[in-house]
Amino acid sequence: MELKDKKVNFLGDSITEGAGASGYEHFFVTVFGKKTGAVARNYGIGGTRIARKKAASANPRWDLCFLDRVEKMDPDADIVVIFGGTNDFGHGDAPIGTLADTDEYTFCGAMKSLLERVINRYPDAAVVVMTPTHRLSEASTVNEIGLPTEPLSEFVRLEKEIAALYSVPVLDLWAVSGIQPCIPVMKERYTADGLHPNDRGAERIADRLIGFLNTL
Repeated sequence: MELKDKKVNFLGDSITEGAGASGYEHFFVTVFGKKTGAVARNYGIGGTRIARKKAASANPRWDLCFLDRVEKMDPDADIVVIFGGTNDFGHGDAPIGTLADTDEYTFCGAMKSLLERVINRYPDAAVVVMTPTHRLSEASTVNEIGLPTEPLSEFVRLEKEIAALYSVPVLDLWAVSGIQPCIPVMKERYTADGLHPNDRGAERIADRLIGFLNTL
């Protein structure tokens, strides 16, 4: 896919927003735009999740879930990149659910609804999902707000399966980002805190996305 001058909407959380990078020019979305000549639009909001949350978060901004932000993005995108799920694992109260779910208060139901909303709003765009990257707490079965959770790998697995149901291409950053903070040298070289990518990590994500989109 030719990326120059394409309008690309990035819907995500703090990693998309740029947390961990040293400045705007090092956000992975910014790096992507500079390297490709695409118009890269950043719709990342830190702390947000794909699924809805029943109990209000300490910061109301964290409850601006992906679902309600689809209609607020510019409508003329050629490509829409969805990058989320780590916060659903980290501090959501929605159960992970099953592939049969349609309830937006489950991760699976919300993921299905999100893809339907994006596809309906952007029927001619290339829609792409990026899975969460690895993080230090990824094997935990109790999340940051004290609720039981599946390990992050299960969110990744279901995200990929749901995307396949909608024939949406997946860039599996869990498998191919080259960022695994449980390995100390990778944590130091590519992350700011064991989750958010630093400048090197952000560039690596941008490069992986560019390579992936060039295959479509």
